[in-house]
Amino acid sequence: MIQFDIVRQYNFPTVIRFGAGASAELGPHLKGLGFSRPLVVTDPTVRDLPFFKKIISELERQGLKPELFSDIHKNPVKSDVLAGKQAFQTAGADCIVGIGGGAGMDVARAITLSIHHHRDLFEYDDLIGGDQYVTEDVPYFVTLPTTSGTGSEVGRSAIISEDDTHRKRILFSPKLLAKMVFADPVLTMELPPFVTAATGMDALTHNMEAYIAKGFHPMCEGIALQGMALISESIVTATKAPDLASRSKMMIASLMGAVAFQKGLGIVHSLAHPLSSLLDTHHGLANAVNLPYGMEFNAPGLELPFQRMAQAMGVSGSDPAALVNWLFELNTRLGLPTRLNAIGVKEEHLDTLAGLAEADFCHPNNPKPVSREDFLRIYKKAL
Repeated sequence: MIQFDIVRQYNFPTVIRFGAGASAELGPHLKGLGFSRPLVVTDPTVRDLPFFKKIISELERQGLKPELFSDIHKNPVKSDVLAGKQAFQTAGADCIVGIGGGAGMDVARAITLSIHHHRDLFEYDDLIGGDQYVTEDVPYFVTLPTTSGTGSEVGRSAIISEDDTHRKRILFSPKLLAKMVFADPVLTMELPPFVTAATGMDALTHNMEAYIAKGFHPMCEGIALQGMALISESIVTATKAPDLASRSKMMIASLMGAVAFQKGLGIVHSLAHPLSSLLDTHHGLANAVNLPYGMEFNAPGLELPFQRMAQAMGVSGSDPAALVNWLFELNTRLGLPTRLNAIGVKEEHLDTLAGLAEADFCHPNNPKPVSREDFLRIYKKAL
């Protein structure tokens, strides 16, 4: 029996303090390094939750002077980052703490980049070679995840959209990796079922897409398989009757997915990203609905990898169709939709969505090439 009520340390890919109670180490950690004025970045939902208020009060009790920044969008935009940079400077902050899910982490990481890098933010877009301009030091940066989905706490990139077009840009540098991660599953215990399910399916998508992404990276593939196994045995319990074990397994599996997708992602994320851009759909929900359809597209010719994924997740049957059907059934068990029309997509959206999907940065790593016509056909089938 694994004990999840003790804190363990993993040094991969950065220093991770994992286990119930790890979040209590934040204040002493910062104080021990001589920091006193952290900019604490989160989203408007997390800001009002009891555990977050407790974290802030504990920092204050320990003599730190945290400055809170939470004025960010569900799908973060450039103006969020610029406002956060201003908040850092106005407060005279000396370090940055990202607390939350993907939105809070992305904005915190982008603010970290912006403090000593003064070009236009999107000149640092990795897709146009902007990482070459990330040459200066960055403020000390730590993270505390509050969902088990994006795994952004161990990421080195931030996805930020343009305010007007909502085109997604990716800011990347190894310098943006958190110096310390405090992964405390207790912070996820009060998540509502929908958020638990949607973010959990996001984590599953990361692990599955990383496993079959193009290229040779057996380390990432091994991590991805174990991440899938942990999710399959815990996501339903974490959603419907959460306990420390299920929440802990989901948190570590989410983190593992983010490590694994250093190998790459694929068609599912390219199907999902346009839904967030065009319709402001929750990213995890967009992945959940599209995951069975994207995997169905990839299955022919990948029978062995699909068999290994099925074995990892305890799916009976070696035919890839069994795994695809299991994904549909999993969404249903979690109370998530299996059709795009259930999340506001209409026929008239499909052409625009297909164009955005074709332009997305994830599908070049898909194991099979995907055309605009493929995207349109998949969207029509999923509608």
